[in-house]
Amino acid sequence: MPLLANHIAVVTGAGSGIGRAIALGYAREGARVVVLDLNKEAAAETAQQILNAGGQAESFALDVTKRDDCIAMAKQVADKVGPVTILVNNAGIARRNGMTGADAAVIKDWEDIIAINLTGVFNVTHAFLAPLRAGKGRIVNIGSIQSFVHVKTPSSPAYTASKHGVLGFTKALAAELGKEGVRVNAIGPGFIETPLNAQARANNPELAKTFIAHTPLGRAGTAEDIVGPAIFLASDLSAYVSGSIVMVDGGYRAV
Repeated sequence: MPLLANHIAVVTGAGSGIGRAIALGYAREGARVVVLDLNKEAAAETAQQILNAGGQAESFALDVTKRDDCIAMAKQVADKVGPVTILVNNAGIARRNGMTGADAAVIKDWEDIIAINLTGVFNVTHAFLAPLRAGKGRIVNIGSIQSFVHVKTPSSPAYTASKHGVLGFTKALAAELGKEGVRVNAIGPGFIETPLNAQARANNPELAKTFIAHTPLGRAGTAEDIVGPAIFLASDLSAYVSGSIVMVDGGYRAV
């Protein structure tokens, strides 16, 4: 039997990159996938790929920074799809700017990154918490190597703070919800080549070289590299795993 049969999985930021790969992987394992993304057309494209492959999917547009919209989305999914048992908080942005630039840009980076990467995780989780608690669900948050370390290529204090926050939120929620059978874990990607960082890689090719030089496996990751760990954490294979972060970084933090 597929590992995620009889599950309804919500994946945010699933219009491209890691989110799309996870959504497709969950569908292959039998889950009915709710594809959420700020970009309605991108979300629909992911859902169509799932449908074309014989899976089950619906897509909706969602801005995770808007709390009321997240609450309304949870109700819509409950009414149209059913009770959610898996939630993947993947939506996020990355801007690698320091604190010493123009004040307006520094402040905007902080506000945007925290609003999406951290408050967005809270908003979506809070909105879907009732069915997850009722169904002894599984929450998978996308952290980063920067949940532990500050990567200076280049400086990115706002992104680092947001991903430290995601890991802290993961542990706190695991401790609170464990007695109800809800498991909460995170994945810590290393340097993954996705559309999210395509411009940064194009503008700063040394960025990729620096990451790879520090990575024991000697290559950048792909979105597909995240899928296996995401399936593991959402499935009964990880029935006694909660409050953990699975690093998918090619060994970056080992050296």
